[in-house]
Amino acid sequence: MTATTPRHRSLKISSIALGFALALSAPASAADLVISNWDGYMAPDAMAAFKTATGVSGEVVVHATNEEIMGKLVASGGKGYDVVFVSSPFAEVLNKLGLTEPIDHAKVANLANLYPEATKLPHDVGNAFSVPYTWGTTGLCYRSDLVKVAPTSWSDLLAPSDDLKGKTTMLATDRWLLAAGQLDKGYSVNETDPAKMAEVKDLLISAKKTLLAYDDTTFYSKLVSGEALLVQAWDGWCNYGIAEKPEIKYVIPKEGSDLWVDTMVVMKASANKDAAFQFINFMLDAKNHAWAAQNIDYKVPNKPAMESLPADFLAKFPNMAMPVADLVKFEQLRDVGDAQRDYSKIVSEIKAAQ
Repeated sequence: MTATTPRHRSLKISSIALGFALALSAPASAADLVISNWDGYMAPDAMAAFKTATGVSGEVVVHATNEEIMGKLVASGGKGYDVVFVSSPFAEVLNKLGLTEPIDHAKVANLANLYPEATKLPHDVGNAFSVPYTWGTTGLCYRSDLVKVAPTSWSDLLAPSDDLKGKTTMLATDRWLLAAGQLDKGYSVNETDPAKMAEVKDLLISAKKTLLAYDDTTFYSKLVSGEALLVQAWDGWCNYGIAEKPEIKYVIPKEGSDLWVDTMVVMKASANKDAAFQFINFMLDAKNHAWAAQNIDYKVPNKPAMESLPADFLAKFPNMAMPVADLVKFEQLRDVGDAQRDYSKIVSEIKAAQ
């Protein structure tokens, strides 16, 4: 299997606190469509295949993080972009800011390929302004051959046994770092109550003393080398480690996970909306969407695409075979508005703690 380069799934913008927006110009392009996406998040020949199928030319521009593209979209009012890939809380923000075009379902026939559950996601019931592209969980990724006891709880990471101290990592991005503590405490992954968040902060400050590092990008490599034995991980990124070392395993702790969703949105400022809907329809084609599942190792919310995955692929990456009904039981990360500033402050205090 050829794996794409993992991307940094950063998530820490709010619908109100957008003051960091950078005054960056929109891309200049002679193409019919401009698509902004993470690097390696669709097939390298996708735009050429799209042009062959539709006659519409497209250019892909790459963003490294949600924050980066949000800064550009807010600064430009969305001008210069047609379709943008963003995580669902950011899609919520863009919609609240009036920057998204309603999805014209009549022009996206392949929406029929989505699992029914993917049309009822809390951030956008009915896919009014966003179309889910990938979805998944966050859990524990570990070396089954080197840990004494297989982890089952977030507390195995946050209050590790002596043999694991100094050999664990946590995600550095605000929402996922906090989610580990929120879930361990039995709280919502969108919790905003100050007293409860103070408890989460204290727990994560205590956990920090046992960590090897905060790490969003190389934690799976640390597992492969044995430098780390237990890490907080997105399911697909744990698969990158499993691909290199089968002794690496993934488990969702008994307290649960968040449900993360990456989406496609059409910009209201787009001058090529019909072509933008054609592109989304093309990406929802079962064969095209299956490419994403097999090459970025993330679950996709496309029923025929997932049903087409080879049995040996699912056996190699068991989390890819997770039933959709089980996946959507977890709480979806949502835009928390003004509370995002409190989240960022708490995370800064955690990381600064001695």
